[in-house]
Amino acid sequence: MDVFTRRIIGFGVHAGDVEGVAVCRLFNSAVAGQPLPKHISTDHDPLFRFHRWRTNLRVCEIDEIKSVPYVPSSHPFVERLIGTLRREYLDRVFYWNAIDLTRKLTAFRDYYNGHRVHRSLDGTAPDHYAGLSTRTPVTFENYTWRRHCGGLFQTPLAA
Repeated sequence: MDVFTRRIIGFGVHAGDVEGVAVCRLFNSAVAGQPLPKHISTDHDPLFRFHRWRTNLRVCEIDEIKSVPYVPSSHPFVERLIGTLRREYLDRVFYWNAIDLTRKLTAFRDYYNGHRVHRSLDGTAPDHYAGLSTRTPVTFENYTWRRHCGGLFQTPLAA
């Protein structure tokens, strides 16, 4: 998550126990197709001391910023995103395997970034706040509904 624009950058999905190699793979899949971040904030989990993780960050020239130890609320935007993702989406849909979950998380990311408005962003979507999209005004006389995430969410669309 980009904490400045509140955009979801990507997700990494891994079936099974997470070890050092999997953390690198998850990070690389989450940022694939995106410009690399300059900074990344991590907690004090031993997985982030793994030599391949540190090498991955060094090669990509990414500075690691550690969170405050023993304070789970030091990443409030990420914690809020995880709660929103679970309550609004994952608790309501079935997924059968890692490929299906990845597809559904990508659909939620597109909805979240492009159409879901946020009070903290003055009622705009993260893509609009980041300057990646424009708003189209909708009138009450001429609109239709756009379905997202298999019809779980709907937003008005200017017709």
